[in-house]
Amino acid sequence: MQIYEKSRHTSGATTVSMAREAERDVLVIEGRNPGFAGEVREGAIIAPADHQSAVLLRQLFPFTAPRPVLSSIRTVGLGDRLGIATPGHIRVMENYDAVPILAQQSIRELNLTERTFMDVLDCATFAVFREDFQRGFGADGDHLKTDDEVEYALGCGYSMITLDCSEHIRNDVADMTDEQVNAAYQPDQEMEKLYLGKSFKVEDHTIEFPEMEYKRTALIYGAALDHAAGIYSRHVKGKPVDFEISIDETMTPTTPAQHYFVASELTRRGVAFATVAPRFCGEFQKGIDYIGDLAQFTRELDVHAAIARAFGYKLSIHSGSDKFSVFPIIGKLTRGNFHVKTAGTNWLEAMRVVAMTDAALYREVHAFALSAFDEATKYYHVTTDLSKIPALDTLKDSELPDLFSQNDARQLIHITYGLILTAKNADGASRFKERLYKLWRENEETYYKCLAQHIGRHMRLLYQDIR
Repeated sequence: MQIYEKSRHTSGATTVSMAREAERDVLVIEGRNPGFAGEVREGAIIAPADHQSAVLLRQLFPFTAPRPVLSSIRTVGLGDRLGIATPGHIRVMENYDAVPILAQQSIRELNLTERTFMDVLDCATFAVFREDFQRGFGADGDHLKTDDEVEYALGCGYSMITLDCSEHIRNDVADMTDEQVNAAYQPDQEMEKLYLGKSFKVEDHTIEFPEMEYKRTALIYGAALDHAAGIYSRHVKGKPVDFEISIDETMTPTTPAQHYFVASELTRRGVAFATVAPRFCGEFQKGIDYIGDLAQFTRELDVHAAIARAFGYKLSIHSGSDKFSVFPIIGKLTRGNFHVKTAGTNWLEAMRVVAMTDAALYREVHAFALSAFDEATKYYHVTTDLSKIPALDTLKDSELPDLFSQNDARQLIHITYGLILTAKNADGASRFKERLYKLWRENEETYYKCLAQHIGRHMRLLYQDIR
């Protein structure tokens, strides 16, 4: 066994360390045993890094348990789909004052990777303990849509709920004529008194609600606001939980006026929320840089950030992985008060390591991804052009890592992660998963170095223009 040097911690008469064995990490318990189950070796208990051990760690060492963190001026969500990236994430975040959300997964991601909320949280706990990261971290039940999903995350001890309101937002309204809007609109005298024909000053910006703009906005977001208020009152109110409102999973961008309306109505209805994620102009596709008009994005983000400040919350940027061209703008215009979410980019760095260290395995996975791509597009919106990806038989082994600098190849691997990880052979055995995890364990430090460079670039650009 090799003890991780930062992992030795003492609570009362109990000392716990984490150690690396050939195929797994274990806990070494010396002194009083508060309930760890394992074998005895030379007077110490050797316990597996399993759920029971994670629960005991969170009791003994509270810094290994998540807590609400969105009151911090800067926070970054670092989803770890594989359960192995968090030590690398921590090493990056130790250089910045932003507080990380180290356990961040959606129900979609759990289903695609065959994991559970508890598994995701336990992996974060072990990484925090191993790296002695005592600054605090959050756990986000991301893009939850229903009462049952919210209860599931809260029951697992998650400190943050991101409510995805997309199924209650009307995407059809944007294409309606004025006559159709008038026919569908249900008058609400109280809201009309507050917004219809009114204008609001927000810092240097004026938000206006002419009649048809107001009616469209009320139609688009009315049911979503009811849903958010209901979830809050039933599950979040009175609990130490960060509450985020996500209105970004829609077909059309959130205008500043619509953002103002949502924030104002949530506040009026007594919903205490820490952040809102609008659907920004342009496209925030998976695994690649921002697509769109940077000048328009800058103008609109300036208003969105001012609205967030006016109502006392921070702006949330979803699908934030690899959006390098807009990071300095986000840092500057939010005045450094932001929540940025990344997730799949650590999976891409893991696959880059495969391309670097086992060309044959990477070629096998890449070929499978091409065959699975159409299935994966049921879960993610991308504009990938597979014809632009170089054919594998034209590439030398040494050129395979260069695929991760090509947008279409990045998106191919990015969105097929679940199908790759759950693929089975004819006998039911894992096709790739066991071989991949074995490779990643053998090349752990290489993976952390790739994460340090890649996630580090995210952070440097976010901080670049913060005063």
